[in-house]
Amino acid sequence: MPPKTKVLYEFGKFRCDPREHLLLSEGKPVSLSPKSFEILVALIQSNGRLLTKDELMQQVWPDSFVEEANLTVNISALRKVLGETPGGQRYIETVPKRGYRFIAAVTERKDESNPIPSMQPSGVEQEDPLLAVATATTSPARSPRWWPAAAGLLLVAILLSVVFVSRRQPKLTDKDTVVLADFANHAGDPVFDGALRQGLASQLEQSPFLNLLSDEHIAQTLSLMARPKDSRLTHELAREVCQRTASAAVLDGTIAQVGTQYLLTLKAINCSNGESLGSAEARASDKNHVLDALGKVASEIRNKLGESLASVQKYDAPPEKVTTASLEALKAYSLAYHAMIVKSDWAAAIPLFQQAISLDPNFAMAHARLGTSYSNLNETVRAAESVRRAYELRERVSEREKLYIASHYELFVTGNLEAARKVYELAAQTYPREAPLNNLGLIYSQLGDFEKALAAHENVLRVSAGTGNRYANLVSGYLQLNRLDDAKAAAREARAHNIDSPEIHLNLYWVAFVQHDAAGMEREAAELMGKPGYEDQMLNHESDTALYFGQLAKARVLTRRAVESAQRGDEKEAVALYRAEGAIREALVGNMDLAKQQAKAALALSNARDVEALSAIALEMAGDSAQAMRLASNLGRRFPEDTIVQSNYLPAIHAAALLRGGDGLKASKTLAVAPYELGGNLETLIFVLYPVYLRGGAYLAAKQGAAAAAEFRKILDHPGVVRSEPIGALAHLGLGRAYVLSGDQGKARSAYKDFLTLWKDADPDIPLLKQAKAEFVNLH
Repeated sequence: MPPKTKVLYEFGKFRCDPREHLLLSEGKPVSLSPKSFEILVALIQSNGRLLTKDELMQQVWPDSFVEEANLTVNISALRKVLGETPGGQRYIETVPKRGYRFIAAVTERKDESNPIPSMQPSGVEQEDPLLAVATATTSPARSPRWWPAAAGLLLVAILLSVVFVSRRQPKLTDKDTVVLADFANHAGDPVFDGALRQGLASQLEQSPFLNLLSDEHIAQTLSLMARPKDSRLTHELAREVCQRTASAAVLDGTIAQVGTQYLLTLKAINCSNGESLGSAEARASDKNHVLDALGKVASEIRNKLGESLASVQKYDAPPEKVTTASLEALKAYSLAYHAMIVKSDWAAAIPLFQQAISLDPNFAMAHARLGTSYSNLNETVRAAESVRRAYELRERVSEREKLYIASHYELFVTGNLEAARKVYELAAQTYPREAPLNNLGLIYSQLGDFEKALAAHENVLRVSAGTGNRYANLVSGYLQLNRLDDAKAAAREARAHNIDSPEIHLNLYWVAFVQHDAAGMEREAAELMGKPGYEDQMLNHESDTALYFGQLAKARVLTRRAVESAQRGDEKEAVALYRAEGAIREALVGNMDLAKQQAKAALALSNARDVEALSAIALEMAGDSAQAMRLASNLGRRFPEDTIVQSNYLPAIHAAALLRGGDGLKASKTLAVAPYELGGNLETLIFVLYPVYLRGGAYLAAKQGAAAAAEFRKILDHPGVVRSEPIGALAHLGLGRAYVLSGDQGKARSAYKDFLTLWKDADPDIPLLKQAKAEFVNLH
């Protein structure tokens, strides 16, 4: 039978053999995933011609729907293997928004020789085709007697060298993503369901090398597959998720009972071709030692997948430290974590974390995650209590979890934003693909450094999968810099990836507000009605919006509805906070008696930091200086390191006192420009830019018109930060008063008109509105 013709392609230092699925670089095999190799062959065979993205994806994935990200990831892997560098040799040209073109010169060679039968084990790269050609075409009649033996020895030597090289090369790189499947539970005990996967994830997440596909990304992928987000990740489903997300491998675990013992097996499988990348197993003498066995297989598989022994040893805390020694507590924790991360249902996560803690009071991460859940519901006192307990137990956790606990301790307990920033920066260096980058962006926002905040939020989406929380922060980052079209584009991108979260809708509400899009605001508000933990927040923001337009009666109704919604969700601190904000609003428009009533009602419910601070400012503005000063003293004592308390709240309280006493100049000095004055608690929009507003008022009292105008302009120049806060409207009135002091009647009239236009539908009996109208008449 005549030999089949084999076509080889040569370009640069490379030779590609499509039939053998082999790429050589200077005669040495190059490791390349099957899909990357198929893409390379398709590009080579269309050399010089543009291949659109659709054409490539149809050729490589003809029978399945996959995300375009798969193509991008494989092209990136190809460029890395081919050694492309900026300004250096290039092989693949990107045609923006269209596709790719192979641009290197390609030489096509035909080989009709029969290949040498493979002698190497499965999974090892094939030998150099040139050797096969030379051996097959050498005439036996003309070869010396020693040639067959020498050729055989040479072939064996090459095979052994290839095996040696392949074994030395890591199975994965730190760029590869791994999908963690649910354990196949052959032991029959339901306590293992969910708990073992959660325990293994916690063990593997210690590794700076391994990159587990996040549960959020898995849920989004399942949704794209028209599967429930909480589907059990069987081996088959996990492999499909792996392929659709361009991940490299699936980790597949099994537990079985053998007599009184338990056998745990963990396999790493290449999700493209089904080949094994390594496996590990361990036995537990009884149920109480299953988690110990889980720790052993986790450590072993990390090393087999390519992580250095030094790294494994450095980041390898035992299971009882990383999670808990109680399987029952771990199962409750896994359910809570799923509610928190996949469903963004903080209210549902809380009782489950509490259950885990009741089963193991020393479960440090359960305390820490409980604190995070409380914080997301604006329950800062409860959040601080939980995180403080986690901090006390921090020696019982892994290095990764120590960083999590330390950062949240600085955020929720001390309030020291600079200290939190340093912890997050350290965490981002060690675990660059994890949440530290996301949280670091939030810290920069609270410090008022919006450029750095946006850079962090953009970066986190470059190095890790998009999630609802991450896209929400990106939308907020653009909003803070008044990049409204970019904010909406980020939200559209999230929707295109089937990603959604309540926080995205909160931020889109403010985008619509800044763009004067009433229909858009109504649409986003409707999205959150009925959602525990978010309905009350949206109602409170709608209350702010109502007062922004002078509709005080409507604002009071919305505040009452926010309070009722928070009460239904047992959000005690949120109830107090909404009353304290209501007190500030009443004081701003001149209803001093109501301001006092609201502030005292808030203080009767909670002594949380923000509740006390806002109440103190409202009381001081309304004339109850004695109680305001007591609260200020208490805040200073309780929060000596808190950035917002020391830089914003306390100066504002003291300045309000000086303003009420008529000492505007001293008040302005008390509110000297602070490094963080543009920041604040931007997650809940509490007291954002109020120190700037009060300083503007201080300059007005001191008859310094130009200085006052500069302060009010800061507020008007940051609509994406101030959003629907009432001071955004009141800044126009302040600016008009500043121009009057400066003698610029034209600008003064214009500023007054801007304010009165915003308040054209305002309640007519508001003291501040009556005063503004009288001042405007006097201008004429």
